[in-house]
Amino acid sequence: MRRLPFLLFGIPLVLFAAACGGGGGGSSSVEPQDAAVVGDTHITRAELDRRLGQAKCSYDIQKRPFPKAGSAEYQAVQQQILQNLVQRAELAQKAPSLNVTVSDAQVEKQLKQIKKQYFGGSEQRYKAELKRQCVTDSEVRLDVRANVLSDSIYKKVTADAKVTDSDVKTYYDSHQSVYTQPESRVVRHILVKDKALADKLYAQLKGGAAFAALAKKYSQDPGSKAQGGTLTISKGQTVPEFDKVAFDLKTGEISKPVKTQFGWHIIQAQKDATKSKKTPYAQVKQAIRQQLLQTDRSAALQKWLTGIQGEFAKKVKYASGLAPPSTTTSAATTTG
Repeated sequence: MRRLPFLLFGIPLVLFAAACGGGGGGSSSVEPQDAAVVGDTHITRAELDRRLGQAKCSYDIQKRPFPKAGSAEYQAVQQQILQNLVQRAELAQKAPSLNVTVSDAQVEKQLKQIKKQYFGGSEQRYKAELKRQCVTDSEVRLDVRANVLSDSIYKKVTADAKVTDSDVKTYYDSHQSVYTQPESRVVRHILVKDKALADKLYAQLKGGAAFAALAKKYSQDPGSKAQGGTLTISKGQTVPEFDKVAFDLKTGEISKPVKTQFGWHIIQAQKDATKSKKTPYAQVKQAIRQQLLQTDRSAALQKWLTGIQGEFAKKVKYASGLAPPSTTTSAATTTG
C-alpha cells in the first residue's frame, strides 16, 4: 500500500512552509497539559505525543529506526510536528478575516477522491491503511480539513495575481538566450596530456589510421572515449579554443593538435553544423505565463506571510523546552 498523502507529518501545510509563529504574550496562558498555545487555541502534549507516535509508525513502515527520545534528531521531528500544529492553528484563526470556510461536504469530497485514488474506493483497504499508520479516521478528517483550508487561503491570498499578454511577450523578448537553441555539431576528438603524443597520433590519422580506434586506446576524455571520441557540442558551451576549431573545420577534416586547459585535442568534424534555432513564441507563451503567474503568486503569498508572522509573534507561547530555536528566549514556560 502507498503511504497516505495527507497526514500531518508527511506534508506540511502549503502556506506555511517558510513561516513560523513566534513566542511571547497572548490571551491564553500555557497550562501544564499544553505543548503550545496559539491565541486561545491550546495544542496539548497528548496531541503532540499522538502525532509523534504516528511518525514512529511511518519510520517503522519505511524500516527506518526512529530517533531516540532526547536526541537532536528526535527533537527535530518533534519540532516539525509541533510547528505544523501551530501553523494550522494560525491558519484557522486567520480564515474568518478572509471569509474562508471549509464545509463538511468539501472534506468528504476530498476524502472520497483520496480513497478512490489510493484505494480504488475500497473502505476496507482505507481502514487497513489507517491501522497500519496508527491514525484514526477522525484524525485523517482533521488533516484533510486543514489542507483544504490551506489551499483555500492560498487561492484567496493570491487571487489578484495576474499576468498580461504584454508581460509574457516582454519576458520572452528579454530572455532570448533561454529560448534559442545554439548552433551544434557532431564531432569526435582524442584528448591526451602531452603534445608529443598528440603529434604522433595526428600523424597516424593523416596516414589513414582509424580515428575511433585511437580514441578508444589513447583518449583521456571519459565522456567520449568509449564512443570512439564522438560527442555533440553546442556552440559556446565548450572551452573557447576547442569551440572555435570544432566549428571552423570542414566536415570530415581533422585538426592539428589544439591546446586547452584539459590537454591536447585532435578534433574531427563528422557532420555539418546545425544552425541555431529560436523556439517560437507561440510554443512557449503558455509556459511563460504560468511561470510569471507563479512568481506573482509567490510574491503575494510572501507579503501576506510576513504580515502573519508579525501578527502572531506575540500570540504564540510554548511549554518549556518546546519553543523553536529562534524563539527560545522569548517563549513562555511552564513546570508541567
